[in-house]
Amino acid sequence: MKLHWSPRSPFVRKVVILLKETGLESRVQLVRSVAAIATPNPAIMADNPLSQIPALVLPGGEPLYDSPVICEYLDSLHDGPRFFPAAGPARWTALRRQALGDGMLSVLLIWRQERMKTPAQQLDSWLQAFALKISTALDRLEDEAPALADSGFDIGHLTLGCTLSYLDYRFADLDWRAGHPQLASWHAGFCLRPSAQATVPDDAAA
Repeated sequence: MKLHWSPRSPFVRKVVILLKETGLESRVQLVRSVAAIATPNPAIMADNPLSQIPALVLPGGEPLYDSPVICEYLDSLHDGPRFFPAAGPARWTALRRQALGDGMLSVLLIWRQERMKTPAQQLDSWLQAFALKISTALDRLEDEAPALADSGFDIGHLTLGCTLSYLDYRFADLDWRAGHPQLASWHAGFCLRPSAQATVPDDAAA
């Protein structure tokens, strides 16, 4: 299998962490792919018409995208504990947490684009809306942190861990840990996982 990959994408990081956690890493070839928002990449578009990563190409040439679909497919290929619970409340909780983490990442990516504009180009209403959405989500996660800590590591935990790490990576000035001590404690445990340590985003990476 072939995975369109970048060392800085939080959505790609989800997939790579799952590969490491499940022992499937040797079955996937990582292909360095640049997916700039305003510059479609023909090499990626051959496998994902939206020119977005991650995109996984199966042995028969069929593509899969995006990270929730890829992660659930990969989770079907190993014999260990499942990252996607099969049924019942545990499944819906895991999927809800994944959706919240992915949604936060989508907001953060747009927010970062807005923050990179000159002050004259920025829309204050957008900046305020993005800040409110993220702060509200963090407050909800602070309330949920004890439940996160008391449940097994699944796709929800994995996604939220990547999301909070992206805040550290691109929004360090927000100091999200202030006012969220339980969530910060849970995230510290996530960061100690070997899979997380091996996938820390790095602007200097090739």
